[in-house]
Amino acid sequence: MVGGIGCLFMCPSFGRVGTMRLRERLGRMDRRLFAAVAGARLPGLERVVPALSRAADNSLLWAGIAGTLAVSGRRPLRRAATRGLLAVSLASPLVNLVGKQAFRRNRPSPDGLPLARLVRMPLSASFPSGHSASAAAFAAAVAMEAPRAVAVPVGLLAAGVCFSRVYTGVHYPGDVLAGAAVGVAAGVLTLRLWPEAAEAGRARAAVTAPPVRLDPEGEGLVAVVDEGAGRGAGEEGGEAAFAGAEAGTRTADALRAALPRAEVYEPGPGDDLGQVVDEAASRAKVLAVAGGDGVVSRVAGQALRTAVPLLVVPSGPPGDFARALGLLTVDDAVDAYRSGDLVTVDVGEAAGRPFVGSASMGIYPEVLARRQRRQGRIGKWPALLWAMAEVLGPGGARPADLVVDGVPRRVWLVFVGNCRHQVRGAAPTRRERLEDGLLDVRILTAARRLPRARAFLSVLTGRFRLSRHYQQWQADTLRVSSPSGEVRLACDGEVFTVSGEVEFAKRPRSLLVFRPLG
Repeated sequence: MVGGIGCLFMCPSFGRVGTMRLRERLGRMDRRLFAAVAGARLPGLERVVPALSRAADNSLLWAGIAGTLAVSGRRPLRRAATRGLLAVSLASPLVNLVGKQAFRRNRPSPDGLPLARLVRMPLSASFPSGHSASAAAFAAAVAMEAPRAVAVPVGLLAAGVCFSRVYTGVHYPGDVLAGAAVGVAAGVLTLRLWPEAAEAGRARAAVTAPPVRLDPEGEGLVAVVDEGAGRGAGEEGGEAAFAGAEAGTRTADALRAALPRAEVYEPGPGDDLGQVVDEAASRAKVLAVAGGDGVVSRVAGQALRTAVPLLVVPSGPPGDFARALGLLTVDDAVDAYRSGDLVTVDVGEAAGRPFVGSASMGIYPEVLARRQRRQGRIGKWPALLWAMAEVLGPGGARPADLVVDGVPRRVWLVFVGNCRHQVRGAAPTRRERLEDGLLDVRILTAARRLPRARAFLSVLTGRFRLSRHYQQWQADTLRVSSPSGEVRLACDGEVFTVSGEVEFAKRPRSLLVFRPLG
């Protein structure tokens, strides 16, 4: 008897019938709940709820809230705004470009609904809800960074948007729940792309150098402030260049106000940055730099050659190297300079070019070049996802044929970090130390069993360890060449082409840099 029942449940036809009955039951429940909510008359909400739903069209509501948080001047709120928009930029394409195309569920019928005349029925598929996905993604991301006084109202507002999609009759409850689930997952995924503030602190203590006595008003300090987007290979100007120049001007003015005797240079669009850095280093007792990690690397190389200390000044959101030093604002950099507290850190080299963060080959230089062309118009993270989809999509880039330390390989990505990096995100940025004498080498090789889709997910989520085609080790040197004779290389965000063999090396504890006391 028991055996017969067991056989019945194990029967494939019984499983299919059971699944169909479950779907039918859930469908009936979904429709009944929709009828109860969309058919209800809630006094005072007939005008408010449709207006709230319309405000969330195209994520304008969340963009507005993010803008308000960003201009608040408080770092947790700025981080909440950035994480929230990143989560929305992940959730929206997942729902609208993947989910809706896969399920194609019809919208509810508006006949007989009280609010049918107050809303326009969307033409897209119903399942899952894009509005709900964006709302849940933004609220979940904000909750990771913002204090409760901000996170709770944003969460209630997101819940109101989700409710409005059913109350106005444009979505079934099941659509909303599925969209919200995707949104929460997108919010959690941002932790893979961008660590929490508690994880993004400075690296552990580097080797301390003897403190130096300096003029508190900046005499002898020469600063190069360069935020002009477009200096890196493959990057265009436009809005990004304007925004970068504006941030650089604010940083330059802040330095002049805090250190009136310092010399502050702002290279123009037509200036040769290398020549400006050379001239600044020839007169400097302390060489300062404000800009992206690519500019920092250039100035760091000049500081190495002239044996002068380097002061890294954050300009806008701090770069990876500035964060690792514990420098988050211009005031942090000024305090570090006046304290005279110096440490020695490692510098990496790729084909003779110094880098303070990382260098890479394979798809990343191409992804970076494409991201830079668009990020001024649509933002950094949407531009990154777009670039990765192009490079790893059908008809996109192919794996690179490289010879790594004498071994031929077909690779999607070669990552070389200055010091050991944590396993986080598409390209790891967080480091425990800045002077361990190691190169962190990571390679994702290509094979028939690692298709483009899986490579895309591996690079995006940082889950390289899920693939047996991923290898990681530490070394003090690495040699890479290409049968074509040329290698596309990215160093701290700057993309260029190298002829012949590329040698990666370390200069351990070679650079003197300022960092805050303690």
